[in-house]
Amino acid sequence: MLNEKESEHYRKHLNLTEIGEAGQLKLKEAKVLVVGAGGLGCPALLYLAAAGIGTLGIVDGDIIEGSNLQRQVLYSHENIGQSKAFIAREKLSLLNPNIFINTHDCFLNMENALSILSDYDLIVDGSDNFETRYLLNDACVILNKTLVYGALFKFEGQISVFNHKGGPTYRCLYPDVPTAAESPNCNETGVLGVLPGIIGSMQALECIKIICEIGIPLSGTLLIFNGLKMTTKQISFTKNLKIKISELTNYKTPGCTKTTFKDISVEEASNLLKTKKDILLIDVRETHEFEADNIGGKNLPLSSIQANTSLSLNKNMASIIHCQSGKRSFKACEILSKRGYKSIYNLKGGLKAWKRSNKLV
Repeated sequence: MLNEKESEHYRKHLNLTEIGEAGQLKLKEAKVLVVGAGGLGCPALLYLAAAGIGTLGIVDGDIIEGSNLQRQVLYSHENIGQSKAFIAREKLSLLNPNIFINTHDCFLNMENALSILSDYDLIVDGSDNFETRYLLNDACVILNKTLVYGALFKFEGQISVFNHKGGPTYRCLYPDVPTAAESPNCNETGVLGVLPGIIGSMQALECIKIICEIGIPLSGTLLIFNGLKMTTKQISFTKNLKIKISELTNYKTPGCTKTTFKDISVEEASNLLKTKKDILLIDVRETHEFEADNIGGKNLPLSSIQANTSLSLNKNMASIIHCQSGKRSFKACEILSKRGYKSIYNLKGGLKAWKRSNKLV
């Protein structure tokens, strides 16, 4: 039963014959996990919490930074440097105190995916990288969970529903993990701030439809939204019976496994900078990013490294390369190592991990 406060909160749902009290009780009993509390996750979480999902789970090991605020509408300037998962829970609890919210302040990986997902009925993909998307898909297939997918690129968004009642999966649409060259980085390409709000809200809508058993979910259908033209198109796809998923595998982007440089943690980098005299700290983010926020060192954007074969760097001098999250620095390390630079170190997690550890140079 709904109590008096809940009945008032959900009055507009109760007035819908398609939902009513029976549907609202289904929402109250539902357990939904949102993986990623970023651009897609924020609007999805807001509307799922407002709708009365009884148990919401949030998976995100990231911290809030200034550049998030253009699209991640759960956060404010005073939250910069704080945990996304914890701040999201705080804001959502104020929106709807009638629901229970679990926080998983970590990144999803092969070790924790199955255990985390197993406690939920429905999974929402709010991730921003291919490794997590394939990991989520395969974990959902193994656990027989429905996955509500969303993705963004510049002015365009995608949404679909995978593995719903044995329906097609993400791999039926995109069988293989793309190579590094085929994997766009949102830090480099950008995204229109309002777009995640549209797609994330659509993901929340698909969740509500599935839970209340109303309408037609986007199972076997990829909906593509173009924000510049205000158009949508739908692509139908079927289940590929040749694809068998029985265990989690390697989700690293092809072309990024063989390296001649070393990944190091924030602690290792901090110790190197303190103990080794001849070592460079190189920030490969764009100049405007560096000027807005940095931890010192030399600013050498990845775009400059890619464009210039002759760089004013000592090939024999040790260098710690970093960016915002570790993706661009990985590419920079690959390029530099191929050009003969020695003692190249890639800072795992980039500036985000550095801030999270509260280390100082």
